Amino acid sequence: MRTTSLKQDLSHLPVNEQARFRCEAALELKDKGDYEGVQEIMRPLWRRVGERPDTTGLYPSVAAEVLLCVGILTDWIGSKNEFKEANDIARDLITESITYFESVLDQKKVAAARAELAYCYWRAGALDEARIMFTGALQRLTTEGNTRANALFGLSVVEWSAARYKDALKLLTDNASLFDKISNHTIKGVYHMQLAMVLRKLTTPENKVVELQRVLGEYIEADRQFKIARNTAFRAHAKNNIGNALRDLSRFSEAQEYLDHARRLTVSIRDKVKTAQVDESRAQLFISQRRFGEAEAAARHAVRSFEKSGHCFFLAEALTTHGIALARLGQPIRAQFSFQRAIEVAHQAGALNRAGIAALTLIEEIADLPPEILSSAYQQAGEWLAECQSPELLLRFKAAGTKLALRLQEGKSEGEPEVLFNPPRNVKQDLLDIEREMISKALAEVNGSVTHAASRLGMSYQGLAYIIKTRHSELLKERSPVHRRSKREK
Repeated sequence: MRTTSLKQDLSHLPVNEQARFRCEAALELKDKGDYEGVQEIMRPLWRRVGERPDTTGLYPSVAAEVLLCVGILTDWIGSKNEFKEANDIARDLITESITYFESVLDQKKVAAARAELAYCYWRAGALDEARIMFTGALQRLTTEGNTRANALFGLSVVEWSAARYKDALKLLTDNASLFDKISNHTIKGVYHMQLAMVLRKLTTPENKVVELQRVLGEYIEADRQFKIARNTAFRAHAKNNIGNALRDLSRFSEAQEYLDHARRLTVSIRDKVKTAQVDESRAQLFISQRRFGEAEAAARHAVRSFEKSGHCFFLAEALTTHGIALARLGQPIRAQFSFQRAIEVAHQAGALNRAGIAALTLIEEIADLPPEILSSAYQQAGEWLAECQSPELLLRFKAAGTKLALRLQEGKSEGEPEVLFNPPRNVKQDLLDIEREMISKALAEVNGSVTHAASRLGMSYQGLAYIIKTRHSELLKERSPVHRRSKREK
């Protein structure tokens, strides 16, 4: 999709003015989702993600603009293309731009750049760092306009990600007049979409139907704004979220239509990360429809994509959904591994509320957890979700407490968070119970493939298959089905 003319002759402009023009045009094209246009207009200054822009001969203030622009574009394009290192590279570029802006005493630009740096930290799952940076930026961005609106939106996203939904709602409602005044249709659209996302999380069983109708209205308005902005990527995001809201209303056929449309849009613009987000939503829909095999496949695809892109927050969410699908398929060992990996990923990234949700889901979905893991999961979920403002999560936590109380009648156990992490394997130990545990873990990691599990354990396929058949027949259900080749294939 090409949204503006890229063939303008800039030779009459001084080199610094050319650079400013290219950066401004590139960021406008970004807001319209024009990936190819962005790369084409920036090519004289910057060739590709991962390379440093050419700032030779530019004033410090203009060099700062170029570094900031390329940092923003690196995080954006790198995310789209599953380039895991893009986030770190973007942070370095934006941090360098802040140094330049500080050297020329441009505090407004420093604040704007800090807001963009905060987005990088949010995408990496570092919510506390992102919150601090957004808050600091807003203290300096006192003038109403797109820049302040962008920072306010970012802070509301952080609070939403931290399950502090009431705080996010207050930010959005207190600043509704600002978002109403601005002319940028993409920013107006993300305001309505974020408002809908917050309201959806604050629904209760008593007001669910009425509130979700309001949520749908906000999503539809967001889609309208994105259509005006000609932003295909954000339209896909809006349709994905409409599908989620329809799923909450048990309108599964309509939800499927919206999610299918969203996926077609993300595939058309070759955005692998947004496609993975839609796949995770599809997995949740399949779970609601009890189509657990399809849910497992969709969630597994999302997990692989987020692993490649380095989106820790989204990865933890997809791992949790994958765990639910596996548990419902009657594969508790693989499910538990997926839940515990979600906890690890979220904990390491600093997204503690997401770790808490994974721990809570572990309690709900795995029937026979050892008492020490059950106790620790409940204890850590309570700690990690201490600031949670979701009525639904609070009800789930209460139910998990009831399950814990019943189990602990057999003996009290108080755990530490480390017990929730997947322990390292040690294939050298030859005790039978350790052997079984190692094999089951290896199978869980590779979705039941004996071939890949054997490779991880340092043995042949035939050897591992023999061990499973003769010494650990209970693991036969954990392996993938044996594919019998036809004579023609042979």
